[in-house]
Amino acid sequence: MKYVLIIPDGCADEPLDSLGGRTPLQAAQLPAMDELARSGRVGVTDNTPVEFPAGSEVANMCLFGYDPHRYFTGRAPLEAAAGGIQLGPHDCAIRCNLVTIVDQIMVDFTADHISSEDGESLLQAMNDHGFAAAGLSPELAERLTFVPGVSYRNLLIYRGDADHPSPFQPTTRTRAPHDLTDESVADDFPRGPGSDVLTQLMSASAGVLAQHPVNLQRRQAGRKEATHVWLWGSGGAPGFPTLPERYGVRGAMITAVDLLRGIGSLAGLQRIDVEGATGYLDTNYAGKGQAAIEALQSNDFVCVHIEAPDEASHEGRADEKVKALEQIDRHIVGPVWEALRKSAQHRILVLPDHPTFCRTKKHTHGPVPLVMAGTGVDADSQSSFDETAAAASGLVYNPGWTLMDDFIGKPATA
Repeated sequence: MKYVLIIPDGCADEPLDSLGGRTPLQAAQLPAMDELARSGRVGVTDNTPVEFPAGSEVANMCLFGYDPHRYFTGRAPLEAAAGGIQLGPHDCAIRCNLVTIVDQIMVDFTADHISSEDGESLLQAMNDHGFAAAGLSPELAERLTFVPGVSYRNLLIYRGDADHPSPFQPTTRTRAPHDLTDESVADDFPRGPGSDVLTQLMSASAGVLAQHPVNLQRRQAGRKEATHVWLWGSGGAPGFPTLPERYGVRGAMITAVDLLRGIGSLAGLQRIDVEGATGYLDTNYAGKGQAAIEALQSNDFVCVHIEAPDEASHEGRADEKVKALEQIDRHIVGPVWEALRKSAQHRILVLPDHPTFCRTKKHTHGPVPLVMAGTGVDADSQSSFDETAAAASGLVYNPGWTLMDDFIGKPATA
């Protein structure tokens, strides 16, 4: 059996006036996804339990069949896994965004989609000067390192030992910067164990970064500056059974986002990088589709994750969200489904992780639509892939982490 999972991140939405009272899925021309709906099953699932933040970290773990109550330790450790960063029992990873804050307002949680090169330069300045500027002791500073990632998505790593365990605990409360877009950050700095260290670093970063050559150049070019680091999503080393262990499949992950790379790595999936895959609206859709087709030659399970719909939502750009969905349909779902059907035994699942509303520019809890088609999947009465058709189908996976068992098969181990 060949399996393909396609994740159009954050594509679920609500009806929008700008789209004539339709959701982006309803407004987009999606012939391939609608064909899947006609030949397979449409339904809904909710990948984020209400007691967890409505973010991609929990949603995607659930989507892959992992109960977050058992396996979730924080977002940053998942991203650390993407970079091959091993966390010991006393270590901690903290997500570090480069952001634009003006007059205490979160103007841009991406610092104008800063380049990875510029981000690395700024984080080097934080490693060189940030800890002293924050007033941290030399002993504590030696245990902390800013690690550059992709664009605005980076990490802060704490290395501890039995005598110096991580000061950051599961009860340390932080807020994701993308949930603060256009809002005041005054009351959303970290709280709880270790929060004083995080807050001191976030505050000190303003002075360290203000006159950095990268920001001076951005200022001259009329671009948003990276005014601060924003620290959130801390956690210790995660660990969960791999998909090969659970289902006996050999798999691959195609994504431009470290969070999904990390989940894929921990789930035992081969990482496939695609040239021109950016994690943004300008990503290489066709390249991802072709990479998935090629990966099917040597893998049983292939996942393709596309961040573009979520990014369009965070910017409140419904028209761009519609375009991204149409690109996914044309260059990924359509060609992959055509190739997949050449296998005698095959199955495809299109499933977003969580809703991201263009109106609020934020992730939210709630159901998302899914469509599954292929061998052994009986067709229902739905003919389109969208929120309304999914809700009308009556097919509900609850809790969300049970869906993978139905898609691939009952797990070999718990």
